[in-house]
Amino acid sequence: MIQQNFIQLYEESFKTNWELPALTDYKEGCSYTYGELAQKIAELHLLFSKLGIEKGDKISLVGKNHSSWSILFMATITYGAVIVPILHEFNPDSIVEIIGHSDSKLVFINENLWNKLEKDSVSVPIFNIPNFTLLQGDETTTEIIHNLSESFSQQYRNGFTRDDIRYAQVGNEDVVCINYTSGTTGFSKGVMITANNFAGNVIYAEKLQLLFKGDRQLAFLPMAHVYGCAFDFLYALSAGVHITLLGVIPSPQNLIQALQDVRPNLIITVPLIFEKIYKKKILPITNKPLVKLLLQTPGINRLILNKIKRSLVESLGGNFREVIIGGAALNAEVEAFFHKMRFPFTVGYGMTECAPLISYDHHYDFIPTSCGSVLEDIMEARIDSPDPGKIPGEIQVHGENVMKGYYKNPEATEEAFTEDGWLKTGDSGILIGRRLYIKGRIKTMLLTANGQNVYPEEIESKLNNLPYIQESIVVLRNLKLVALVYPDMAAIEADKIDSDKLTQIMNENKNILNKSVAQYEKITAIEIVSKEFEKTPKKSIKRFLYS
Repeated sequence: MIQQNFIQLYEESFKTNWELPALTDYKEGCSYTYGELAQKIAELHLLFSKLGIEKGDKISLVGKNHSSWSILFMATITYGAVIVPILHEFNPDSIVEIIGHSDSKLVFINENLWNKLEKDSVSVPIFNIPNFTLLQGDETTTEIIHNLSESFSQQYRNGFTRDDIRYAQVGNEDVVCINYTSGTTGFSKGVMITANNFAGNVIYAEKLQLLFKGDRQLAFLPMAHVYGCAFDFLYALSAGVHITLLGVIPSPQNLIQALQDVRPNLIITVPLIFEKIYKKKILPITNKPLVKLLLQTPGINRLILNKIKRSLVESLGGNFREVIIGGAALNAEVEAFFHKMRFPFTVGYGMTECAPLISYDHHYDFIPTSCGSVLEDIMEARIDSPDPGKIPGEIQVHGENVMKGYYKNPEATEEAFTEDGWLKTGDSGILIGRRLYIKGRIKTMLLTANGQNVYPEEIESKLNNLPYIQESIVVLRNLKLVALVYPDMAAIEADKIDSDKLTQIMNENKNILNKSVAQYEKITAIEIVSKEFEKTPKKSIKRFLYS
């Protein structure tokens, strides 16, 4: 058990950083200092109390990154209740199902999204975010809302001060969050995350000194997912950091502008964003014949790489110490190029069931193709293999960050652990010392007609860097490998590529790919799909829908 109480981290942070900026909504002009944040939390605590919410009760929160989302999350866990963050992009039926399955006593949701739900299926009080007005409730609830401001003034007659910050006694063993992810194989399970799980992540990040008091952070990953929540939000708030919440779709244009405006000290992202940067911004430069030649010339190649690096760093705000990439595997070609140009990035590894971190290295210790070292004094890992350093096997983990289990699902919980209590990650890899190297997902491994094990992610990594391919998945058809490809529609329209020409290009892509892979990894065909692949919150393709 982590010695530092998780909830007390925020009592101390809010008092110590009372006058510092805490939250800002990008382009909305709405900001809160740590003191103002603490007061908003106190107002919600009073609301919860008036509504009869007790310790351990569940509160659902449906929405995108926003200061109101952040306030509600912190108010819930510091009250002693359990937050159920639900990604606003989930299917409306799934949202209703999660609200019911989690036994939520209150729901906070944007009114536009609420209007898309089957309201008859949700009987608890519903509040609108960002303004916390009542969308559904009885007369008693309406009266409580009407009198809340006066009740708050009576409770804090001399005004709310830092000395009034006193949060619930929540032990690190207590569940504080149930995180539902859509998963890649069907309906999601509710991961029970304890205060200790979050504390393990936050304390380790603090030990690494990733952020410092007064630093700036741009939160653009969905905080309803545990990766963005743990590091863009929970760790940052514990460290006295000023968090700017993007709140809009992180398209390349929106994101680059926001990064330049905020100039964050740390960038936490997913592979997809850097793969797009590489394909859209870097490849057009490095594929030029002259640049290709210069990159093969000793001395001059370093000048070219340094110039590309400087330009990229400046476009990302120019003020960050490191870029942390997680949530999925980074394309091998992209990783190799960024490492070659000495860009300050690292690739970590985790999963929702570990809230999320399992392994990490600072960028100056990072080794390409690895996903960092297992967190010292926090986590342990082992490989289910006769030779863990050479023969891939399932990665199994144990330690402070491992979840309590799946909510109301003992069968799934039992299935997730080995007989001796280690969490089965479902990932295949090797372990050298404490450093992990991931091969791929065990469930996605394909067995070809000749008996070879194929990890489709490795083939897709190469395929996605070929012309006019935005994303792909490799599947088995009659024991033969076939690539399903969603084309880069923007590039196709810009270059006025018709369907016949596109088919020709994809045949060329198939030939190029097959020259770069092993005999048993060659694909027999490329099939073009008309819609983007459906994805999980981590932007992983839901393969079960296409296999």
